[in-house]
Amino acid sequence: MNEKPTNDWDPRSEDVTDDRSAAYDDMRHRCPIAHSDYLNLSLFRHDDVMHVLNDPETFSNAVSSYLSVPNGMDPPEHTRYRSIIEPYFGPQRMTVFEPVCRELAASLVNGLSRGDEVEFNARFTQDFAMNIQCAFLGWPEELRGPLLQWICKNREATLTGDRIALDQVAVEFDTYIKGLLVQRRESGADAPNDVTTSLIHERIGDRLLQDDEIVSILRNWTVGELGTIAACVGILAHYLAEHPDVQQRLREQPSLLPKAIDEILRIRAPLIANRRISTRPVEIGGRKLPAGQRITLIWASANRDETVFGDPDEFRLDRDPASNLLYGSGIHECPGAPLARLELRIGMEELLARTTWIELVPGSPPKNAVYPAAGFSALPLRIE
Repeated sequence: MNEKPTNDWDPRSEDVTDDRSAAYDDMRHRCPIAHSDYLNLSLFRHDDVMHVLNDPETFSNAVSSYLSVPNGMDPPEHTRYRSIIEPYFGPQRMTVFEPVCRELAASLVNGLSRGDEVEFNARFTQDFAMNIQCAFLGWPEELRGPLLQWICKNREATLTGDRIALDQVAVEFDTYIKGLLVQRRESGADAPNDVTTSLIHERIGDRLLQDDEIVSILRNWTVGELGTIAACVGILAHYLAEHPDVQQRLREQPSLLPKAIDEILRIRAPLIANRRISTRPVEIGGRKLPAGQRITLIWASANRDETVFGDPDEFRLDRDPASNLLYGSGIHECPGAPLARLELRIGMEELLARTTWIELVPGSPPKNAVYPAAGFSALPLRIE
């Protein structure tokens, strides 16, 4: 009879939630391959994470009980679906979408109160992520309120691990999207020429994509994009407020923003972890794993590994971008990275161009988000 593994750490302990970067740094040094009931086997070192990412045959992405296109698939299935999805984030689409993104960002920045305390999440980050994502997908404005509520319910169900609640929120999202697909089909030639309509006409092999596949694609884009982009914008604004020298440099040299954004988000991760499962017995980091071992890749630690980055808190713009795992690596590298980079660059360009200063509010510290969310659950700032 197999004994239950001993827990090496508690990912939800107060010490971890109070300062996740420090906690992950400690685990990377003390116990770089660690077991917990909540996350199974967690990998903290950059080399170990890269080992997994570069061996998709041994470390499968098929970990979800829900259909997940293409994130939860392995080759050759993953390859076929990925070839459909990647063109949606190609250079031409990004060029066409850029002015739309900029107009939405500028409007939100102009609406921020000046000189007073602003709850930046409520007044900017959430609306920024939602408005831009809905514009990219072609979703109507009346869907934004229900989607914000759905995101909160999905986050809560994920946090508690409540399977019934997770099933309910999955069905709720499916209902929203299938309703949009019905509308598009009923409109025929009059349907809007947007991403959602285009997916209806995509083919996998000799057949059209099924509704469940389209819903899965849009769910992955929505869940991944909305929460992560909102977290990114909050992290970036907080970092600039906390580091006035960096803020001033980027105000004077906005051309540095793309590299600066990737570096700030390396220092403080907007996405904490990702999952895999071993397909056969394997050794990693000197530890033997059986087939069927569930694994959690701790991006937030790997991107701070001293053996790769030196001082993990040092802000540098000359790092090798291939080492930064912000968007993953290997065959499962985030296909939406071009859109995310566009949104973040334009959001920060408009925020810096249309304000004169961003600062923290004395006596009103930000509140860290609780895993699996990243960034801040509350972010008071003063905007000038």
